Amino acid sequence: MWNRRNLIGAISIGALIGFAGPAAAQETYIPLISKGFQHQFWQAVKTGAEQAAKDYNVRITFEGPDSETMVDKQIDMLSAALAKNPKAIGFAALDSQAAIPLLRKAQSAKIPVIAFDSGVDSDIPLTTAATNNLAAAALAADKMAELIGGEGDIALVVHDQTSRTGIDRRDGFVNRIKEKYPKINIVSIQYGSGDHLKSTEITKSILQANPKLKGIFGANEGSAIGVVNGTREMNRKIVIIGYDSGKQQKQAIQEGLMAGAITQNPVGIGYKTVEAAVKALKGEKLEKIVDTGFFYYDKSNMSDPKIAAVLYD
Repeated sequence: MWNRRNLIGAISIGALIGFAGPAAAQETYIPLISKGFQHQFWQAVKTGAEQAAKDYNVRITFEGPDSETMVDKQIDMLSAALAKNPKAIGFAALDSQAAIPLLRKAQSAKIPVIAFDSGVDSDIPLTTAATNNLAAAALAADKMAELIGGEGDIALVVHDQTSRTGIDRRDGFVNRIKEKYPKINIVSIQYGSGDHLKSTEITKSILQANPKLKGIFGANEGSAIGVVNGTREMNRKIVIIGYDSGKQQKQAIQEGLMAGAITQNPVGIGYKTVEAAVKALKGEKLEKIVDTGFFYYDKSNMSDPKIAAVLYD
């Protein structure tokens, strides 16, 4: 038989194990699994997600593997997140197909999946909050063509050929060159895992093999910084077009080492991911793509308020 002392003891134990009554059970938890954590881009996405969580009164976590080569680690993170029975989940796939079995489990459990930055080859995600990478990379190709005079040899250093961002940025750039600029020859497409050290070595090998090379497109933050470092070490002056912003790329543009770059809206990507998850939980219909926008920036327009708002450190 329970007496007052038993009841007080039970309440104290409940407090120690974190029991907080019915409100705790109703908390809306939405984990976000990103492609990485080391680049400033992902920190900016996290900032946007945290702001949306505050605005919509939900709880989020944000994590990603140490390197954007760690597909297995990302899959483990996704599995662990789903085991916590979240209300919804955000996912930026390193491999556009590897996660599909787990995403099917989420779908079966009626957990809405929101893709961000990099989608998957499946209709399971209710929407994808991302840059139109095909269009953005095509703009990068136009800028490259303009700066090299519409002819000559160029190359690409891309982060991977498994994620939708890697595939779309490569194809968007290559297809635009093939369609519009017959006098431009793409002599090499290499993959550096988004790692600036690996991308530096790749750049140096491309430059050694192609003494007449006029330009290189670096398809993400780590790739672009690797291209800058490689050309500096080889003492070569070529046109470099990057992707993303961040302190090192902005500095390279200010110093004239990089001509310009595409900037996404990473804070917007994070915000729209959480916002879409909340809308899905309310039963609202979502567009298949949430286009978060992009801009080309260089030394001439970096201080423009519209551009400065989407550059990040």
